[in-house]
Amino acid sequence: MPRPDLTPGAIDPTATQDNLSSTICKPGWAKTERPPSAYTGALKLVQIIEYGYGDRNPGHYQEDHLVPLELGGAPRDHRNLWPEPNATTLSDGTPIGSKQKDALENRLHAEVCAGSLSLADAQRNIATDWIAAWEAAGRP
Repeated sequence: MPRPDLTPGAIDPTATQDNLSSTICKPGWAKTERPPSAYTGALKLVQIIEYGYGDRNPGHYQEDHLVPLELGGAPRDHRNLWPEPNATTLSDGTPIGSKQKDALENRLHAEVCAGSLSLADAQRNIATDWIAAWEAAGRP
């Protein structure tokens, strides 16, 4: 889990419930918002140390947006980026990592764009506890 003191999440104020069709629900929008890998790669190295990870191999992490771009997360705000382990294990032995969070992001994005979930609720759910949100969504 991201540490709330280091990565509380941050929202892009240009993406709102009122303009979904021209922002997050517009095909390709997130790609236009994604920061360059030079920025995220350098930040990942710093944050791996800040997080106190024993494994400092940057290849074992992806610099991820806690509130994803697909849900109106702030693209370059360090408070919304964290070194997410590619793989870890929950206390019950369930493997979880970046692939599971990506699947949750896709599910929530689809629900927001279909109108069955508000943007604010999706943002809050994923920023508060993405693993609980993944569980509540049926482990997509």
